[in-house]
Amino acid sequence: MSVPAAYLGVILIWSTTPLAIKWSSEGPGFLFGVSSRMVIGVVLCMLLMLTMRVRLPWHKEALLTYIVAGAGVFGAMTCVYWGAQYIPSGMVSVLFGLTPIVTGAFAALWISETSFTPAKICGMLAGLLGLIFIFGTGVELGARSVFGILAVLASVVIHSLSAVWVKRIGAQIPAMATTTGALLFAVPFYIVTWLIFDNGWPTQTPAHAVVSIIYLGIFGSALGFMLYYYALKHIEAGRMALVTLITPVTALMIGTWLNNEALHSNVIIGTVLILSGLLFYEWGNIIARKLNTVITTAKMQ
Repeated sequence: MSVPAAYLGVILIWSTTPLAIKWSSEGPGFLFGVSSRMVIGVVLCMLLMLTMRVRLPWHKEALLTYIVAGAGVFGAMTCVYWGAQYIPSGMVSVLFGLTPIVTGAFAALWISETSFTPAKICGMLAGLLGLIFIFGTGVELGARSVFGILAVLASVVIHSLSAVWVKRIGAQIPAMATTTGALLFAVPFYIVTWLIFDNGWPTQTPAHAVVSIIYLGIFGSALGFMLYYYALKHIEAGRMALVTLITPVTALMIGTWLNNEALHSNVIIGTVLILSGLLFYEWGNIIARKLNTVITTAKMQ
């Protein structure tokens, strides 16, 4: 598979996922929405593995990868589904825009994949400032929105930690096996959580919720995770997280267009700051060197 194609696929899927998450919880509840999505995903993954004759490795590194990836899927998705009930879908994607910075911090501390240069520190500060503006919107919208923002931030931390940990393990296994193993680990926890905390089978499931659950099960869980782990194997964890540089903008547009979500001024300012911080975090050193070269050349002339 082409790595750029996988990367683009992740961007397209992640752009539409926040709104689909919100719609899938309207009626049946967020626990049913996320649990049914993951069940569809793991069944599809297993069928694909049987069809393509891909074996699921069971050696020590593979098992550890499944546990770490599965724990990340369970923790991150549960938090984001709960939080998405109280904030607009576009805001969910904007907050996930902080993933490269959080992932980069974990990667620098744990696998020495990057270092804290002045440019990266400036990018982190810009992202933090953008987060402050987002919190301002949450305060305006009420306490539930603040809790929703905190839940999505917790999801970002869990997702980033899981990605770096999988990279650190470095198991040489197919991306499809990583996805299937992770879902096999996570699905029982989803089902048990739903049975304990929900009130049984939902009595009302709107059509858009059913479509969203199926879409997330096929693309958001099975195909999306496969593309994500495939690309993660071939590029740096921090660079993989850069898909969130594009998805906040596209998700905001989709949420406004399809779900009539209001764009608060603080969200717009926060989004610009977070994306600017991401640009500076990733390419600040390169931009500074090129500017320095241009200035030096101009002085010599």
